[in-house]
Amino acid sequence: MENQSGLWLMKSEPEKYSFADLQRDGRTAWDGVRNNQAALYLKAMKVGDQALFYHSQKDLAAVGLMRVSKEAFIDPSDAAGRFVAVEVEPVRLLKRPVTLAQMKAEPALAEMKMFRQFRLSVVPVTPEEWAVILGLAGEG
Repeated sequence: MENQSGLWLMKSEPEKYSFADLQRDGRTAWDGVRNNQAALYLKAMKVGDQALFYHSQKDLAAVGLMRVSKEAFIDPSDAAGRFVAVEVEPVRLLKRPVTLAQMKAEPALAEMKMFRQFRLSVVPVTPEEWAVILGLAGEG
């Protein structure tokens, strides 16, 4: 499951772990992923890959940028040792959040894997999609 662009979107419920928590901690293990497809995406990540931090459930918005700082390792929260985690570190808060409604309204994002595999907590993002989302965030 190769992602040549090295760009991802990773979801977390802000009540459980928010972008502010990541900024406070400086880095964290992205663990607890139990979907096989999402686990394959974690295994494909390389150090230096970038990800949009997406607040799911409540905010429904991409709110920050983070970087993979350690490639896949056995998830310490998985007693069976079957699933993996990666380590991530914050890059920066987006200038403004990009909501799910904004993304869905943008024709250039119509084919995002996030919309076809909505239940996945980790999905690849194409360079074109990345540029559109950063544009919506006022990042350039």
